Amino acid sequence: MRLFLWLVALMAAAIGIAVTARFNPGNVVLFYPPYRVDLSLNFFIVLEVALFAFLYLVIRAFRATVKMPVKVAAYRQQKREREGNKGLREALKALFEGRFGHAEKAALRAAELSENAGVAALIGARAAHRMRQAARRDQWLNKLVDDNAMKTARLMTMTELLVDDHQPEAALDAVRELNASGTRHIHALQMSLKAQQQAKNWPEVLRLVRSLDKHRALHPALSSRLRELAYDDLLSDASHDAESLLRVWSTVPTADRIKPYIACRAATALNARGLHDEARRVAEESLAADWDERVVRTYREAAAPAGSAALLLQIEHCEAWANTRPTDAELALTLGSLCLKQKLWGKAQRYLEQALSDASDSRMVRESHLKLAQLHEALGQEEDAANHYRQCALATIL
Repeated sequence: MRLFLWLVALMAAAIGIAVTARFNPGNVVLFYPPYRVDLSLNFFIVLEVALFAFLYLVIRAFRATVKMPVKVAAYRQQKREREGNKGLREALKALFEGRFGHAEKAALRAAELSENAGVAALIGARAAHRMRQAARRDQWLNKLVDDNAMKTARLMTMTELLVDDHQPEAALDAVRELNASGTRHIHALQMSLKAQQQAKNWPEVLRLVRSLDKHRALHPALSSRLRELAYDDLLSDASHDAESLLRVWSTVPTADRIKPYIACRAATALNARGLHDEARRVAEESLAADWDERVVRTYREAAAPAGSAALLLQIEHCEAWANTRPTDAELALTLGSLCLKQKLWGKAQRYLEQALSDASDSRMVRESHLKLAQLHEALGQEEDAANHYRQCALATIL
């Protein structure tokens, strides 16, 4: 429809011009002595229009020629941008697909565009790292050393890749450089935690776990396990004497002290250094909060001297616990052992036989037979003692 209207308009204009030109008697005279040129007005108008069109085309051609180098440069720049952006997209896609060789090659193309060089270097470093090409990974990262805009991204990437490569010292250097720049965020703390764990720097691991717990950035199970590992190493250190062990234990928060695993490790370490009173207190506090057979075992190992008030108090505690846990074999074994030490023969035999009947593993069977053998031996019942010793030996073999 639009084309039809244009044709009608052109035809109307042509008819109008033709009618006007036919009835136009005017002329144009040009004098340039001794010459004289006579032109009709219609022809003169046609010449003027043609001259205008010619000059317009010449000027346009000249301007296009002058601008040609700029346009060529702009075209080449646009082409480089298209190729660079395409390479960046392909690099990201290949990285996420796990095609790390393709990702690194595409990153090389993307790096030809200066605006993409930083991100392309990070992609290339990650791809090279996945292919276990540490030298190429470091080459990619070194390209960003002088780029302040990419400093945080470079350091975070370095930390993550070095932790994955089990180079904790180098990873911690990157973390320190990152912290020196004033940048602190959750992921940096998480990477630092992994590096400190690999370096077995347990005091720092505990500090980072507490910091991450405040931000709810660790799963509770992982947080609990890391605390257990840290305290296990700190409390099991053979270089500790009694004084230094107590000093370490004093730094443990109350919420961690009552956890069974940590209390068990602490009580074991205290028993090994002869600090049985402290070991009993640790076990009692933990058992009051959360019952655990491992802690009961350490409580048995922390038995007070025979005939002491402390041993009688231990027996009272165990009897109170036994009222609520009548089928607990570990508790029965503990109570029987304490009564044996206090020479309460009847109670000792009753609890040890209960432990033997309720025992759930060979260790408890072996220990129950051994204690019963010692009991019968102390009572002069040699045949019964020998029988329990044989049963203990069989349990050891099995």
